[in-house]
Amino acid sequence: MRVLIGCNIRKEGSAELAAELVALLKKSGFAPCVYGNDSENAKVIGADMIETPSICDFAVTVGGDGTILKWGKVAAEYDIPLLGVNMGRLGFMATLEPHEISCIPELLSGDFSVSRRIMLECKVFREEREIFSEHVLNDVILSRSSVSKLPEYVVNCGDAEVSRVRADGIIFSTPTGSTAYSLSAGGPILSPDLECIEFMALCPHTLFNRPMLFSDKQIITARVNHYQNSKATFSVDGGSGIPLLEGDILQIMRSRLSLGLIETGSGFYGAIHNKLMTPFK
Repeated sequence: MRVLIGCNIRKEGSAELAAELVALLKKSGFAPCVYGNDSENAKVIGADMIETPSICDFAVTVGGDGTILKWGKVAAEYDIPLLGVNMGRLGFMATLEPHEISCIPELLSGDFSVSRRIMLECKVFREEREIFSEHVLNDVILSRSSVSKLPEYVVNCGDAEVSRVRADGIIFSTPTGSTAYSLSAGGPILSPDLECIEFMALCPHTLFNRPMLFSDKQIITARVNHYQNSKATFSVDGGSGIPLLEGDILQIMRSRLSLGLIETGSGFYGAIHNKLMTPFK
């Protein structure tokens, strides 16, 4: 069986752990592979370069949640179950810690469960022309530029306007993304098997600020009304901000893709207890 390896070599110790993982997989009869042309793949020592992930049976990431966000989209596109090894501080979506990699060959041989995570599709239209499209595992964030006045964000569900608010920004997240920026902003933790879209405002200029949940069958749109030359950007899954002009329409809907995360032990609720309820050491 072929295993796609995704590694964030910028994290200390990740390249060395990836090389150790490759050797371990080969010893156990697996074929570790890397895909793509970036420099990170070249430093996964001992793995074979492949032309398409479609030939892989599993994906394993070595890094933090950002590494899972990057390679999760590849795994979702080719419907490959993904296992995360955490080299970051929190690594909420990662199942294993570095000292646990010895169990990976046995785990991939069949002793695991898969948590299916819905994804979103984000599109931006400018003058009725699509200028951006991307699949999203965690969240889509609209935010004002750092020195900007507060813009007004208008959100519609279908044809109905549901929110018009001046704020630092707004967040649309999946249940998986509910434990990311949305949680830090005061949003609820959503079970990852729910099928919905969470919406909340960031520091709104209003006495009312409560999150809303939309059905995953709805199409959500958002636009920005600028105020005194205010500036706003949008980003997906923690990426760089992209300018959102007045008149642009941002569209959020459920993606055709979904990600299967390999879990062991106590799974999601164990991670809640161990990584969110327990103070960092």
